[in-house]
Parts: sequence; C-alpha cells; structure tokens
Amino acid sequence: MKIKRFRNLLFYLATISVFSVLMVWIINSGKNLETITNVFPSESGRSQWDFFSDSFSQNIGHPLAVLLLQIVTIILTARIFSWLCRLINQPTVIGEIIAGIVLGPSLVGNYFPEISAALFPAHSLGNLQFLSQIGLILFMFVVGMELDLKVLRNKAHEAVVVSHASIIIPFALGMGLAYFTYRSFAPEGVRFLSFGLFMGISMSITAFPVLARMVQERGIHKTHLGTLVITCAAVDDITAWSALAAVIAIVKAGSLISALPTVAMALAYVFIMLKIIRPFLKRIGDLHASREILSKPVVALFFLILLLSSYATEIIGIHALFGAFMAGTIMPDNQKFKQFLIEKVEDIALIILLPLFFVFTGLRTQIGLLNDPYLWMVCGFIILVAVAGKFAGSTIAARFVGQDWKNSLTIGALMNTRGLVELVALNIGYELGVLTPEIFTMLVLMALVTTLMTAPSLDLIDKIFARKKVLIPQKGRLDKYRILLSFGKPEMGRLLLRLANEISSRSDNSTSISALHLFPGNLFNKFKIDNYEQESFAPINKESRKLNQRVTNLFRVSENIDDDIVEEANRGNYDLLLMGIGHSIFEGSALGKVLGYAANLVNPDWVLAKLSSKNLSDPFDERTRKILTKTKISVGILLNNGLKSINKIALPVFSANDAYMFEYARKFIINSGSQVTVWDALQATDNSPAIKKAILNLEQGAPGFITITHNIDLVHYDLILISSDSWKKQEFLQKIPSVLILRK
Repeated sequence: MKIKRFRNLLFYLATISVFSVLMVWIINSGKNLETITNVFPSESGRSQWDFFSDSFSQNIGHPLAVLLLQIVTIILTARIFSWLCRLINQPTVIGEIIAGIVLGPSLVGNYFPEISAALFPAHSLGNLQFLSQIGLILFMFVVGMELDLKVLRNKAHEAVVVSHASIIIPFALGMGLAYFTYRSFAPEGVRFLSFGLFMGISMSITAFPVLARMVQERGIHKTHLGTLVITCAAVDDITAWSALAAVIAIVKAGSLISALPTVAMALAYVFIMLKIIRPFLKRIGDLHASREILSKPVVALFFLILLLSSYATEIIGIHALFGAFMAGTIMPDNQKFKQFLIEKVEDIALIILLPLFFVFTGLRTQIGLLNDPYLWMVCGFIILVAVAGKFAGSTIAARFVGQDWKNSLTIGALMNTRGLVELVALNIGYELGVLTPEIFTMLVLMALVTTLMTAPSLDLIDKIFARKKVLIPQKGRLDKYRILLSFGKPEMGRLLLRLANEISSRSDNSTSISALHLFPGNLFNKFKIDNYEQESFAPINKESRKLNQRVTNLFRVSENIDDDIVEEANRGNYDLLLMGIGHSIFEGSALGKVLGYAANLVNPDWVLAKLSSKNLSDPFDERTRKILTKTKISVGILLNNGLKSINKIALPVFSANDAYMFEYARKFIINSGSQVTVWDALQATDNSPAIKKAILNLEQGAPGFITITHNIDLVHYDLILISSDSWKKQEFLQKIPSVLILRK
C-alpha cells in the first residue's frame, strides 16, 4: 500500500512539473509572435493598482453582479421582516411586502438616496422585473395545481354563492369608487371603463394561498368551516383570474366590442387546454405516477406546457400569469405526481424569486406621494370600501346559505385577505398605464391593511363567540399528567412515545399524551401535507396500538418550528415536553463554525439573546437552546444512541439542584420496574438534605430498586437520567449511550 501511494505521488509531481515547464516555455515563445507594441499600457503613467481598481469597479457594476447583490439584499431583508411579522402573529407575506416598501423610494430611496441608487440603479430594474415575473409564473403554476377540483365539485353549491357574492359586491363598490375618483386620479387618456374595471377587480380579489395557510395554522382545515372557506377562496381565485383576464383584454382593446376577438381567442385557448392538452397530460400522469419512473424528459414536457401556456396567454393579450395558472389546473389529478412537480418549483419560487416581486412592487410604491391630508383621506376611504365590500359581502352571503354568525364572520374575515394576488393585479394595472403612481400606492396600502387585519379579526371573533367552559369535578380522580411529544423524524416520535409510556401510569387513565409534528412549509400544499401527515404519524399510531396507549396527534404547517413548539408547550397546560436533541449543521469543521456565526448574525433571536447576555456556549444546538430558554414547563431531551429497553438506569447526581430528578426515577421504577443506580460522584447525597430525603422516599416507596455508588461504568446502562445543568458541566457524558436530559 505504501509503495502504491509513493508511486502515485511520484507520478503526480512529475506530471505537474513537466507540463508546468512546458506551459512556461510556450508563453515565452509566444511573446515573439506579438506585433502589438503596448499590450499593457503601463507606460501611460498609471500603476497596476489603478488598472486593478478600474477592473474591480467594472466587476461590481456588471449587471450580473448587481442582480446577485440585489437578490441577496432582498432575501435577507425579507427574512428579517418576515420574522418580525411572525412575532405579531402575521403571515410572512406581510413582512415581504413591507420589506419591499422599505427598500423602495418610500424609505431607503427617500432617506438614503445614494444607497438606493447604488443598489437599485434604474438600468437594473428591467432584469429584476423579468426575474420576478418568472417567479410569479412558477408561483401561479403551483397555485393552479393546489386547487382541488374534486372539492370544488362536491362543495360547489355553497361555495359558489358565497364566493361570487364576495366578488360582485366589492366589484360594484369598486366601480362606484372609480366614479368619484376618475377625474382626480385616473391617468390622462385612460377611459373610464378601463379605470373602473381595474378598481373593481382590485376590490374583489382574495389571496387563496394566504387564506389557506391561515386556515391550516389555526387547525380548522379539516372542519366543515375550513373546507368551505378554502373552497370559497378557490372558486374566488378561478373567477377572479378569469375576470382579470377579461378586464385586461378590454383595457388593451379599449372597448367591449374591440375586445371580442381577444375574448374569442381566450375561450379557444381554454377549450384547447381542457379538451386536448388535459387528457394528454392525464395519460402521461397515469403512466408516470411514481417518482421512480418520472424521467427528466417527462418533467421537461410538463414545464414546456407551462411555458407554452404562459406564452399563449401573453400573446393573446390576457397576461402570462393566467396561462401559468391554467397550466397548473390541468395537471394530472394524481397526488404523488403533483407533489413531485410542486417540490420541484416551490422552494426556488417562494424563497428566491417571489421576494423579488415584492421588492419590485415596493420600488413602485411611493408613500411620499401621499403628501396631503386629502390624499390620505382618499386612501382611508378606499380601504373602507374594500373592507365593506369583501368582508360584509362574504359574511352576508355565508349567513344566507345557512352558516351561523361566528362562521359567517370568520368566512368574511378570511375572504377579506388579499396579499400577493392583489399585488399581482395592481402591478398589471400599473404596467398597462391604468393606475397612476398615487392610486397604485393607495391600493398597495389597502392590500397591506386588509391582510394585516385578518389575524386580529379572527382573534376578536373567537373571543366574542367563545363558549364558557363548564368545569365538572370528578370525585376520586387525580389531575392528569400531560405529556407533549415534539418530534421531527417519525422514528424519533415512536421512540419518544415509548419513553413517555415508561413514565406513565398504567393502572388508570391519569396520563394524557399528545404528539406534535410541525410541517416546515412556506405554502399551503394540500397534497404534500396530507401525505406527510400520514407518513409522519404512522409509526406513532402503530406503537400506540401496540402499547394500548391513546395518543392525540397534533399536526400543522409552521414557518417557525421552534417558536410554535414553545407556543404549544406553554399554552397547552402540559406538565412535560419530550423531544429529541438536534445537532448543529455548523459544528465539526472550522468553515462550519465560521458559517454558523455568519448565520447567527442574521438570526434575530440569536442577536437578541447575545445582546441580553444570555449564555450561548452550552452544548445544545440552536433549536434546543431556544426551546429550553422559552418554555415554561419541564422539558426532557432524548439523545438516542440505540435505545431499546429501559431496564437499567443511571442517575448522575452532581449537586443539590438535582433533587428533582428522583421524581422521574420514581416514575420509571413504578411504571416500568427499572433498576436505578445513583452515581454520587461528588458526595452530594451526604451534603444535601434534599437529596437525602428524595433517596429515602424512593427507597421506602420502591425498596430494592435503587442503588447508590461513587464509581460507575455508564456504558453498561440502558439510559442515563441527568439534569440539564449537570449535562452542561459534564461534557464527557456525551460519549455514553442514550441520555434523557431533564430540566425542571
């Protein structure tokens, strides 16, 4: 082996040396071929540093370099404002819209014009616009695929009534608003019909993705109300996009009569997509239903359909986004197939490309134009009309079809949210020259306010219609010991359930166990979520039947898993949170530590903790540390290393503060018959009355199950019980088998 390595090294050195010498000889010989007398004009008096400086400046100003810097700035700013919105229980789309406004002329452009001019020079905005349009096309493709047409058919009756009422009422009010604002705010040369139609459509749009995410996050997606409101939003989406396509055709043509050819071509396009392309795609989807046999040419074909559909609607005159939406709706009705396509598109569209659209919208939004109280009064009136039309219209229609007042108001509040879809329509109107910068800014603010008010409105409705809980005392029953399991990987969930069962009472139903799994999603993806939920809870459900232990499954989409774990633990009246420990992706290498520190610098939670002088040098990963800091209940963290049974438990005791650990040891002894060995490494049992009392109570309650020792070989035990404080101090314990770290 050594001879082979030496031979390889010798060959490597000889090859590098010989060919390096050859290249030097070629370069020197090539100088004789030069006819240019001054290849590098150093004789001009300029130093090499000047040439480097000029070259570096040109590189910084290169369109690609500018675009990449813009993308980085936009993503970082969007993430920061999205985090702030999560703190106040608002959807992240609000943060991304605000980030766009902040980076635009309203703030950075107004107070830091030099930075704005350097970061967003006028000649670069075209690249940013086209890239954001690609992001919108991909996004609308996903939205089209997310529409469950089967649900629309099953729930169409109520949904159509509510949805169309929530469109026609605000549309009419929007046209009435246009009547009073046309002379003051319509661009010169724009007909009233065009202005009125765009004002109407801007009042009547509902943001289906944002609404669906709110329904999912509030846990009502599987209820009749959740299904109804999602269906209403889906019908609203289809109707609104169809109406927007017609409005665009009329605006471009100038009149209803002139728009007839465009409308005819649009109807022919829809017919071809539904009757010719859709059956063809269904056949392909049936033949390639699984991910394993979905080849790259097939995927390329579907993306080609998307691009051709967008191209067709663009040249017809009803905008490329309608074609992307239509292409999504005709995709094969196969969950695995749609899930695969969505996964291909979703992350790049949502994380990188969509924030570009928000910032580009922000660059067009000039709040400084509203420099008069009258303009702000008009803006407030626009918001009032938007809320009255959408909120009231949806509520009245829902009440008419038989919903009670709480459900009707909830539907109205959800349908009033606008978000991204509204911004799409407004940007189209701005590009067509139908909206002036002033009215565009007012309508953007309207979209922001109506989306912002959704979550508080829902909270207020829940508070008003909250039912009073009647407490019925149960004689002879103790309060339940409530355990919350939080898991990521399904196998870890199964292991945590076994662990919870080992410390649960088996004689009665005095223990309640809930299993929490959060789906890290950025968009309401019904196909992915349904499959993911079933796969995630399958091992837990199987283990619960095996143990005869009832488990309540908790599942929802989360944009910030750590915060949602903390929120559920604190509000759920639990006694213990059990979770698996994570390992930082930045540990284990010098580069990883540098990247980890850089990542923490843009992590608001880390920065706040650092400023508050909290200890960040403990052995836990970022996620675990955050949960330990914010939870108000006891926490158990399992570090699994092949845990199979819990017959022998080691309990290290290093200080009097570890006395509470004996209560958990007692649970294992009583419920599982585990043998517990107390490792008193520092003679804490002799010096602490609290520890002495805990051991005495344990020996009296379960004689023969506890042993005290000053020397121990931890490798021979199934599980190590240790307090979080002792775990931080004893780093050598990380090399032992499975550990349950407990914090009171």
